[in-house]
Parts: sequence; C-alpha cells; structure tokens
Amino acid sequence: MLELEDNLTHLTLAPALGGSLVNWTVRSSGEPLLRPTDQQALATGLPGKLGCFPLAPWSNRVAEGGFDNPSGWLALEPNSPLDPLPIHGSAWQQAWHVVSQALDEVVLQLDSRTPFAYRAEQRVQLKDGRLSITLRVTHLAEKAAWHGLGLHPYLPRRPGTQLQAKAGQVWMSDASKLPTGLAAVPVDWDFQQLKSLPEALVDNGFCQWDGRCVIQQPDLGYTLECQASGSDYFLLYCPPGLDFFCFEPVSHPVNAHHLPGRPGLNLLEQGQSAELSFSLQYSSL
Repeated sequence: MLELEDNLTHLTLAPALGGSLVNWTVRSSGEPLLRPTDQQALATGLPGKLGCFPLAPWSNRVAEGGFDNPSGWLALEPNSPLDPLPIHGSAWQQAWHVVSQALDEVVLQLDSRTPFAYRAEQRVQLKDGRLSITLRVTHLAEKAAWHGLGLHPYLPRRPGTQLQAKAGQVWMSDASKLPTGLAAVPVDWDFQQLKSLPEALVDNGFCQWDGRCVIQQPDLGYTLECQASGSDYFLLYCPPGLDFFCFEPVSHPVNAHHLPGRPGLNLLEQGQSAELSFSLQYSSL
C-alpha cells in the first residue's frame, strides 16, 4: 500500500491490485471522499471492491467475443465472474509497479501483453484537496489496434447525495447492458442542475458531456467539483439500495468497437499514445 497526503486529504493506493486507489479521506474528519474500503474488501483482491481503478485498453463491455482491428479479428474471453462479456480491458487485472513516489504524487506503470502489447501510466497527485489522475496508454504492438480509456471511481451514496453533470443524450441499453440507441435524457436522469440520484437502477452511458460534474455530499459535509479531459462521455451506475454509486469518465460509449464509426476510440500505431485525466476538488460545506 502506498500513501499520499496533502494539507487537507489522505490517499492510499494498491499498485498490485490493478493500480487501484483504495481510500481517499478528509484528514480532519476521516470522512470518505471515495467509497470507504475496509480490510475485508481489500482482502478480496478485487479492484471492484476498492475506491477507483483504471480502464485500459477499453472501458466497459465488448460484444460478439472480440473486435476487428485493421490486421484482423481480435478474440476476447470473458474476464469477470460477474459478467458474461469481456469488461473494462485488462489493466485492472494486472499488477502495476511504482515508477516514482513523493509525498503528494506517485507514478504507476504497467507493461501489458494482453490483449496486445501496450504500456499504461497512471500519474496520481494530491494538492490542496484536489485529487488528479492522468491515465496514459502507449501502443507497443507492431500492428495497430483500437484503444479506449476510462476511470472507475466508486463514490459514497447517502440520502442527501446530489449530482450535477450536463449531458446531451443517453445510450439506452438492453438486458445484457449493451447500448441499443441514443435517446433524449429522461427527466429522472437529467442532472443539468444539482439533483438527488434516482431510486431505480441506472447503468447507462451519457454523451455530449462538457467534462464537468459536481458531487455534493451534505451528509458528509463536503462538495467535489470534478473536471475531465479526453472524455466526452460518462457512465453512471446507481445500484438501488446500496451505499455507493459510480461516475466514470470514459473516452467512448459502451461497446464502441461495434458502433458505427467507433465513437471515441483511438486507432493507435506502435509508439502512439492516448490520454485521459480526471480531477476531483474537495471543499468543505
């Protein structure tokens, strides 16, 4: 476990568990800024039980058992016991190593051979209550391949939790959680203004996002003002009755490899890179 600290907050990371963030808390009160992780959750060894993990070389689900690259079909196997489809790429299921570490910044790196050769770098910094994460991927294989990026933070959900995030449209989805088509944002999912999270399940991708969001936590005494770059989409996951939700900045919609025009994906040649960043600024209420 690594620790970072600034004058307001404290962060722990587990590079060996998919380059994941574990706990991010307010130093003065101990209140959780990401979903709190206890020893039992940590002992599972599963990034999905922790605070946040990186998504590379794609985000969310891919249908049809793989996707086409210019050199031909890339077959993918399901990689999670919780889902029948390949999900979230491969970076979250491998150990990352520490390139550099200071009191308030760490750089993690992964050299992956799965499902093709790429290098992922995650730069994590704390400064004056701002958590900044920059995820960069460089294609290492000789033959070009499609890449997508994202981050998967889990955030505390309390009765008073409110979200603001402006989106133009939303992808509706089927029972397998794959997108079926774009639609106007329903009233219950319209977060143009600060608004409580819906009681019913949301597990959808939103597009035409300006990269900004606000998460207000009156029950915990703070607000997070967030800013993303390299991300025109976000995924919102609100499981009913649970004490967390996920707001995921991503470079592409779910199953973009099989959508017309492959929206948000980058075709990278050997040595080319793509990048996504996300910052969360804590301020007390």
